[in-house]
Amino acid sequence: MRKILFAILALVSFTAMAQDNTVEWKSEVKDNGDGVYTLVVKADIVDGWHIYDATHPFTPTTIQFTVPQGAALEGELRALSTVKPVQDEYFGSYGEYEGEAIFEQDVKLEGQGVVVKALVSYQACTEGNCTAPTEKELTFEIGSAAAQAPVTEVKAVKDAAGNGTMWAMILEAIIWGLAALVTPCVFPMIPMTVSFFMKGSGSPTKGRINAALYGFFIVLLYTLPIAAIIIITRLVGGGAVTADIFQWLATHWVPNILFFLVFMVFAASFFGAFDITLPSWLVNKSDENSEKGGIAGIFFMALTLVLVSFSCTGPIIGSVLIKSTAGEFWNPIVTMLAFSITFALPFTLFAFFPSVLKKLPKSGGWLNSVKVVLGFVEVALGFKFLSVADQVYHWGILDREVYLAIWIVVFTLLGFYLLGKIRFAHDSEMKHLSVTRLALAIGVFSFVVYLIPGMWGAPLEKLSGYLPPQSSLDFDLTRNRGVVAAQNSTTADVKYGDVLHLPHGLQGFFDLEQAEQYAAKVDKPIFIDFTGHGCVNCREMEARVWSDPAVLELLNNEYVICALYTDDKMSLPQSEWVTTDNGTVLKSLGKVNAHYALTRFGVNAQPYYVIQGKNEQVLVEPRGYNLDVAQFVDFLKRGVEAYRK
Repeated sequence: MRKILFAILALVSFTAMAQDNTVEWKSEVKDNGDGVYTLVVKADIVDGWHIYDATHPFTPTTIQFTVPQGAALEGELRALSTVKPVQDEYFGSYGEYEGEAIFEQDVKLEGQGVVVKALVSYQACTEGNCTAPTEKELTFEIGSAAAQAPVTEVKAVKDAAGNGTMWAMILEAIIWGLAALVTPCVFPMIPMTVSFFMKGSGSPTKGRINAALYGFFIVLLYTLPIAAIIIITRLVGGGAVTADIFQWLATHWVPNILFFLVFMVFAASFFGAFDITLPSWLVNKSDENSEKGGIAGIFFMALTLVLVSFSCTGPIIGSVLIKSTAGEFWNPIVTMLAFSITFALPFTLFAFFPSVLKKLPKSGGWLNSVKVVLGFVEVALGFKFLSVADQVYHWGILDREVYLAIWIVVFTLLGFYLLGKIRFAHDSEMKHLSVTRLALAIGVFSFVVYLIPGMWGAPLEKLSGYLPPQSSLDFDLTRNRGVVAAQNSTTADVKYGDVLHLPHGLQGFFDLEQAEQYAAKVDKPIFIDFTGHGCVNCREMEARVWSDPAVLELLNNEYVICALYTDDKMSLPQSEWVTTDNGTVLKSLGKVNAHYALTRFGVNAQPYYVIQGKNEQVLVEPRGYNLDVAQFVDFLKRGVEAYRK
């Protein structure tokens, strides 16, 4: 336990995280004759940095080879470089590589040529700083495979969602942080808390310092727990375990139904049906400790605020975290950090500029109105969780038109509430309609008008990531409109084709082996789409990029499409089960596909697009979430050109 806690504190304290410039990995093939080849893996390490040997208890350097039929590993992996021995108080005995690390593995070739993959897992560190645990995939072309078109190197364990996704989630977290501030549980505490620090600290300067500490502890209490969970799972089981946990949270029916029910309960509380509070003994105990004074007292005051505000911030935090748990290491931590900083910032700013407190609106009935509005939003968001479970398990309960009907009704009722046509038990009497409420009502009703055409097939591209797929719509007047007639029509017997479908009427496969057989028959490259039912970015890519006529033209005429769902819960026959290196047996379609994406391409986030040629060759650099249509068209064209060379 001491080791784990030490590692957590060390990782949390690292602020400068080197990602790609500390270690350069190279691969080489030596022909020894008689069909025996030596695969050489070399790491060039920047001066002052080191990586660990295989004996390190948490982040050892490991190399996992994937050898196709026609070849076999011979002997064990050999480490040729000198290891610097280390004796650590917490981690025990292990070794470090400095400058360079060279490894060799012999392979016996039985056929004419193969492509061998090596997945390198490592962590680079220097004094006081470490990179995140990283994986790198290397490619070795042996025999006649070396004479074929080169395979594009795939960078492992990357954020397949793209840079824009992180910023979008940060922006959303900031918006939710601002929304939490104007809830009845939080807003009245801003002037009360700031006044306490300014009057009870002896001097304005000391009061400001204490208020800044107060804000810091609020950020810590929101961010540290989720960071600790992620880091512990990462250290104990590696990135795959963290990804599995978050994928389970995001796609399994148990947490999704639970989140749906929790959101409905919180919404009912926001509407005034009852109050949700944490046990009074917990809040009282924290409040008692806050009276001790000093830094400890400030910490417990922050803890008291977090506990007291739970009934308003709980569902908001849930929305932020679930949106960001796509299996990535940093996304949940960074988004919660953005939320908590936004939430805590006013307490510090008002302490530094107390005169601004006079300009804050007084607490009153408007705070309950904010709470009710959030209640309507919670109802709408809650159905997203039910929709994910419905898609992943193919229940067929919440099709697109049913989902849209619910949203239309919810936001229509919200519009009437803003106009004062609906009142709840704790609402104050509204004698006149304010300009603010009128403006909000106009916005809400405009949104409802935007939703209505979706009942008959309008794509609603701006909401594509939040809605069930277009293929689930029973009455679609736009289906196949503008879609190029499929010239690569596949056989009628498409594996899993009875429950899985491609967007825009495209034809394709959902099993890579079947897609490869068909691609060889028609002599076309394969467009592999690693996707998921609960993947917001996947639906947005399909609605805003795939729908482009040029993209559809290329996908239809130049490619064999293979969509691999990484979160589908469909059970596979025993003959298709996959056993991982640690002995885990994967029995569902989604787990098998997710395992293939991680071991073959080093990714655990979607969407991720790969263009594959003959002999499993990657023709161009794979691509993740990016809404630039022109770049996606160029990506597809370059894939075709590489295949024809």
